[in-house]
Amino acid sequence: GLSTVLGTEKNTLLYFMGKELARNFKINNMEDLIYFFYTLRWGKLELVKEKKKYLTFYLMSDDIVERMNASLDVDFRLEAGFIAEVITLLTDRPCECTEKVNERLFRVEFKVHYLD
Repeated sequence: GLSTVLGTEKNTLLYFMGKELARNFKINNMEDLIYFFYTLRWGKLELVKEKKKYLTFYLMSDDIVERMNASLDVDFRLEAGFIAEVITLLTDRPCECTEKVNERLFRVEFKVHYLD
């Protein structure tokens, strides 16, 4: 798998690949971001909480269920990097994005933390 190719740096590399990928698309607003995830079959992305210091998104779909069932080594670092870059570009605020996989609910929670 990817772990073999990318080694111990896999998570960092995937995150930065996601950020780089985001720079190649014109995403003008939150609706574009949600539509992009849907179009790529990354899942149904939903903004569930908007605070001054952070945003919380949920990602769910049949595709997510399949990914979680297919592999023990499932991660969403590419998506986290993508979200971080899009939110940075949309808000002009530097941020980082972390993800937490809820295997029971087949849901991924992304938390975007503003760094300013």
